[in-house]
Amino acid sequence: MRVGIGFDAHRFDAASAPLRLGGVVVDPARGLAATSDGDVVVHAVVDAVLGAAALGDLGTHFPSSDERWKGADSLQLLRNAVDSAAAVGFRPASVDVTVVAQSVMIGHHRSEMRTALARALGIDVDDVSVKATTTDGMGSIGNDEGIAAMAVATLVSA
Repeated sequence: MRVGIGFDAHRFDAASAPLRLGGVVVDPARGLAATSDGDVVVHAVVDAVLGAAALGDLGTHFPSSDERWKGADSLQLLRNAVDSAAAVGFRPASVDVTVVAQSVMIGHHRSEMRTALARALGIDVDDVSVKATTTDGMGSIGNDEGIAAMAVATLVSA
């Protein structure tokens, strides 16, 4: 068994709307500044999967300097990371994600997010946890300048 931790954060950018988290549009009027679709939840999971497989990180596999990733679907990046982990003998067993945001609420989207992540990971939805917290007004996230996400992925031998 292997465990990996992932983290990602992006600032808000209305020109990049809609806001996607976990592969789901959670706010059509806001977006996040990023090379791809800016899905911090999926990016954190990608980093956790790659880390657990000792394969580097999101920026190594999908560098922002490469135009191929401009506007990319983050769920496809996750599927690529799962394939890379499989190539070295590992498959996802479970994922736990925490979204850190001040004003974005995920409660109404949690089930759909879990389903989208489970599909991309090739695991059962019961093996995917998505939760959220705020920073109680502290720092850049507390000032509602952006969103962050943390993820832990457990991989097992394929």
